[in-house]
Amino acid sequence: MNIFNRLAGQFKKIQPLPEGLYHKQMEGQPLRLHLRLQADGSGLLILNASTVLQLNATAAEYAWHYIKGTVPEDAAKAIAARYRISHAAALNDYNDLADRIQTLIETPDLDPVSFLDFERVAPHSTDLTAPLRLDCALTYRVAAGSKPEVAPTKRVTRELSTDEWKSVLDQAWQVGIPHITFTGGEPTLREDLPDLIAHAEKNGQVCGLLTDGASLSKKKYLDQLLQTGLDHVLLVLHPEDDAAWKAVKLLVPADIFLTVHLTVNRTTVKDATKVIEKLSKAGVRHLSLSASDKKYLGDMLALQAQANELGFTLHWDLPVPYSESNPAAAETEEDNVPSGAGKSWLYVEPDGDVLPAQGAAGRALGNILADSWGKIYPPSLAG
Repeated sequence: MNIFNRLAGQFKKIQPLPEGLYHKQMEGQPLRLHLRLQADGSGLLILNASTVLQLNATAAEYAWHYIKGTVPEDAAKAIAARYRISHAAALNDYNDLADRIQTLIETPDLDPVSFLDFERVAPHSTDLTAPLRLDCALTYRVAAGSKPEVAPTKRVTRELSTDEWKSVLDQAWQVGIPHITFTGGEPTLREDLPDLIAHAEKNGQVCGLLTDGASLSKKKYLDQLLQTGLDHVLLVLHPEDDAAWKAVKLLVPADIFLTVHLTVNRTTVKDATKVIEKLSKAGVRHLSLSASDKKYLGDMLALQAQANELGFTLHWDLPVPYSESNPAAAETEEDNVPSGAGKSWLYVEPDGDVLPAQGAAGRALGNILADSWGKIYPPSLAG
């Protein structure tokens, strides 16, 4: 009988640990673990805001000690006293869980169900007390020369101030949201972006940036963002933009997780295969694809096959600009938002209005600074 069942009968008699969000930054590697403890003692263990594992109450308690950095001997002593089992059994259980977590960290493609006895949470299938990610559109301003339809600049009357955005980040942390992405518009047009990234880092949140890459082609600015605690970048590539390729060249060797997004459209479709090859030679390993129109879906699927052959990992769950269309999610169609919208993630507009997802303007859930969290996120209405 393993730790997932050993203490199940006894746990009902034990007061669960306090619910809340706990996190751990792994030493020597860009990896964060978040443990969200529920009121009943069960938990969600979240690895780098991407892999989500469901833990029963006993496993969650061992994970809590792991997150808190409790010395194994001390963790075993505490568990043995709470559940009246032998110190040796508690120590064995703790070490077993720690080894399994470490194996999953080091082998991201390993199936936790088959090899680790974890229960992986099916995407968007479990009831949540808060979403797993908050997409923050800091601004709908766009770079000079961009097409006006790239972002709905006329839909909001103002942008939140730096302090207001910090309040949004704090509220997100307090309700248990471990992952923040800064998007827009072009978020690097906000001078306070480094300050906001640093604030998310101070909270303990995984922090990502969606950008066209122009600002990141300047090494001094990129270094500033990296030093503030930025964890990952989704670079929306416009292949004709030399600055974007310069940013790719700087980002690949940097200590940060990079995903490049390519939209298949009238402009890019002709040379898209060459672009994928160029990205591969540049050392990019993570790719996001979309098609601006259904007529390009066949081309996109061909690129997907090419990307698989070249060893890319494909990502479909990050927001892309309003001018891009994700064929798997159709985020730009208000009546057909992704299945996880409003449940696994929320989207905050520059003025604080909350949408289930980017592009769902007709389904505002409230304003994150003016309305209670209970109004914005009732799970019964999510997704």
